[in-house]
Amino acid sequence: MYSGTKRSLMKKLKNSLVKKSQDNRLYNIPIPIIGLTGGIASGKSTVAELLRKKNIPVIDADQLVKNIYQMPETKAFIKTHFPDAVVDNEIIFKKLREIAFSSESSKNILEDYIYALLPIEFKKSFSLLNSPSLLIYDVPLLFEKNLNELIDISICVYTPQNIQIERLVARDHISKELAENIINQQMDIEEKRKLADLAIINTSDLNALESNLERLVREITEDV
Repeated sequence: MYSGTKRSLMKKLKNSLVKKSQDNRLYNIPIPIIGLTGGIASGKSTVAELLRKKNIPVIDADQLVKNIYQMPETKAFIKTHFPDAVVDNEIIFKKLREIAFSSESSKNILEDYIYALLPIEFKKSFSLLNSPSLLIYDVPLLFEKNLNELIDISICVYTPQNIQIERLVARDHISKELAENIINQQMDIEEKRKLADLAIINTSDLNALESNLERLVREITEDV
């Protein structure tokens, strides 16, 4: 968790990279937002954690969604629209995925509800930060949801698909075929790399990733 206590270590985005004003930035946030994205098993979560250790604040879109699912009103909504996915007032997520993604209309009902609440959760998380000068938004669907149009710059954690597959097989103990199927359901990592303003290459070990990240942070930020 970013505390904001070590102000001497705080970073700000270089002025040349600030592309949005508060009025046209995501959720009207008053500071620059850097969108961090990538594919499954690309190392995005590792990069996000390394950024936190550098005292750079990160808001995690997946965590915001988890928070929304814990709300009583969300459970009530799902019980109304997907009753078979709720048992003893707890959401059975495997069942919810099966039902919600069985048709486009069901998927849209669920996603529309969740995404309507995201701004509230985002602003709630932002309010807990101690006046940072920039913000990382860790969001897998950055390009799919066109959020890149509402942020200052985008960064893709890039790992070629063959390495993604190897890592996913090793991490989740699944077959290569299943790993390929999961990855093929996402936007192609090569496409994400092309769309992103910048890329962090993650094809080797943690030390190499840290070095690549350190170099990129020096490129785009300066001390407050």
